[in-house]
Amino acid sequence: MIKVAFSTNAYTRHTLDEAVDDIAAAGYDGVELLADKPHIWPGDFSRADADRLRARLDRLGLGISNINANCNFGYFTDAPPEPFFEPSLVSPDERMRADRHTLIGQALQIAAWLGAENISITSGRLLMHPDRAWPMLVEGLKRVCETAGRLGGIRVGIETEPALFIETSAELAELIARVGSPLLGANLDLGHAHVGGESAGDAVRRLFGRIWNVHVEDLPGRKHYHLIPGRGSYDFAAAHAALEADGYDRYATVELYTCTDDPQQAAREGLPVLRRAGFGGKQT
Repeated sequence: MIKVAFSTNAYTRHTLDEAVDDIAAAGYDGVELLADKPHIWPGDFSRADADRLRARLDRLGLGISNINANCNFGYFTDAPPEPFFEPSLVSPDERMRADRHTLIGQALQIAAWLGAENISITSGRLLMHPDRAWPMLVEGLKRVCETAGRLGGIRVGIETEPALFIETSAELAELIARVGSPLLGANLDLGHAHVGGESAGDAVRRLFGRIWNVHVEDLPGRKHYHLIPGRGSYDFAAAHAALEADGYDRYATVELYTCTDDPQQAAREGLPVLRRAGFGGKQT
């Protein structure tokens, strides 16, 4: 059975405690934790903080679908109000690449403290020629996977996204092969695949056995704008069938960073749509 989680990146106007309490009350099986301000900024989150959060999640009966370290708003004093992917492992600035390694290492440590199985990151934007970026990203991810291995085998999922260096499942499959670590896989956002012209079935087949977490959201056609499940045109039943055919039995995480104005409504409205499509068991 594919469990259903909700990401706290919809709750950036709320505390982390408020977010996880509400996600549990809405009926989700798990939670994706935002490794960024205002929830878990890696440099400020201690082992004691992790122990307190782990105890709270246990009381609520919530599993952890993923530690979302995709963005780094906390790195900047005045970050833009949109998904922001610098610093990245392919930043032209060597210092920013080093800082990104540090942040990813801290996120991996937090995952180990919390007992989470995986984190997600992105390739970052392409700000140089691809021939230069490929070896830079491969070598960077080899270092990341070495750190993940030392911390008990935390899995690292790359999230593909339109306009980033690694945009498609085919590019991600190539990256996984080049890095050669069993810990590297996908944080597969099915909506992003759809925007890029890929069916859920094609993306899942290309990444067979390497999908650590799945992001789901509805979409207005093929435009990249995250909607509450049920408000767009995405075929969740087909996505569920593709994942089931792969034998995927981890989490489908609802990611609605566009819904910070009313995350409670978003969480409650979207879950029944996913249940009817088969996620977490058919809704009766």
